[in-house]
Amino acid sequence: MKILAIVEKGSDGLFSVYSDAHIGKSYFGGFGDSVSAAKDDFVVSVKEAISEESQEGHTVPGFEDITIMYKYDLPSFFNCFDFINVSRFAEFAGINESKMRAYKSGLSYPGEKTTAKILKAIQHIGSEFISISL
Repeated sequence: MKILAIVEKGSDGLFSVYSDAHIGKSYFGGFGDSVSAAKDDFVVSVKEAISEESQEGHTVPGFEDITIMYKYDLPSFFNCFDFINVSRFAEFAGINESKMRAYKSGLSYPGEKTTAKILKAIQHIGSEFISISL
């Protein structure tokens, strides 16, 4: 089973992870003061759903049979991968540094073209990492 989990930073500064996916009547959600904490809480909700539905006699997948794919907003992405230097990333992606900081903090949101540019830069970095050998 694949679960698409949406990770967002709320206006209160907290992070949430939610999904339209469900097991039986049980839906999933997670919250926390960091993306890591919200993701951990989300995983607990998935495991609880499996347990509750199996206790009710329903056939459910095991947790090991579930793949969670995370989709981030930019503030959540930079919180999760806080080792990325935002200034250097902005330069790499060809985006104004002050605008990138606003996107990171959630004060501003990039348009479609800028989002595509950011995603392309992230994917390029990922492909570079995959090809590394030490």
